[in-house]
Amino acid sequence: MIAADTIEEAAYRIMTKAGIEIPDDYLHGIQKMANIEEGDLSAFVLRAMLENWEAAKADRRPMCADTGVPRYYVKYGNEARVEGGPVALETRLRRATARATQDVPLRPNRVHPISRRDNDNNVGINAPEIEYSFEPEAEWIDITTVHKGGLFGTDYRMLFPGDGIDGIKRFYLDTLVAFGRRGLACQPAIVGIGLGGSKDTCMVLGKQAACLRVVGDRNPDPEIAALERELQEMGNSIGMGAMGFVGSSMVVDCHIEVGYTHTGGMPMSVHCFCLSSRRATARLFPDGRIDYRTDPDWFTPYLRRDTVEWRTATESLRKSG
Repeated sequence: MIAADTIEEAAYRIMTKAGIEIPDDYLHGIQKMANIEEGDLSAFVLRAMLENWEAAKADRRPMCADTGVPRYYVKYGNEARVEGGPVALETRLRRATARATQDVPLRPNRVHPISRRDNDNNVGINAPEIEYSFEPEAEWIDITTVHKGGLFGTDYRMLFPGDGIDGIKRFYLDTLVAFGRRGLACQPAIVGIGLGGSKDTCMVLGKQAACLRVVGDRNPDPEIAALERELQEMGNSIGMGAMGFVGSSMVVDCHIEVGYTHTGGMPMSVHCFCLSSRRATARLFPDGRIDYRTDPDWFTPYLRRDTVEWRTATESLRKSG
């Protein structure tokens, strides 16, 4: 049984870590870009980013004044049991959010859309968002927090089968250029692309691709992985660098996730996870252990399954024996 108090403390800790500490994979990606960037202003911004992250970690304060809108992704092991059940889990996640908002502090960005009422703690109706996935046989739960900007850096277009790969590339480049010129994303960004599904699924997949995969990770489908590499290179070849200045440092990585879609369409979303790439994960075990990391490991083979039935590891061993 995973204790409710343990959930709250782990969620509070990762909420704090996500606001202050840049993940190593993103940090190394920016360091690599800084070494090859030739645009003067873009190179200056990259160096300033690295210095700012060091100062934030040393001073234990947020790496960016706008700490976005906190949200959670929970991967629930099929055999996991939580004290008080899912309702208690969500209560503890909301408590941790309110505590971290006051203590870190995080900027209380969440307001009611009509009255603009602010609870001053980033908690309210449908806030913070909590999304779930599941994992066969596991007794643990993973809790990942992401602090993503809630206003810009996202776009959607309904493409059609006839648009093909060229249509995907065109919308991708149109989006990056528009974001760069209008200041709608803080580059360099991890760019996530959702392809397929219904419109809402497409948007969810794109955001997860941006926020829940690490720099250097590749989709297991070779065709998709090749497109990821090509789009990353294209994004850094349009003449824009860090924060939209002249350069070649716009995309630190590009990730694509797909879903089966209606035969007549090919919906596509593009999401930029900005230069404050804020995420942290905790894995909670029933014996009280907690492992902390910055790779959410969200897209497991089970999540990407392309079958009706899922053969668990135990079942596979039994049948092969």
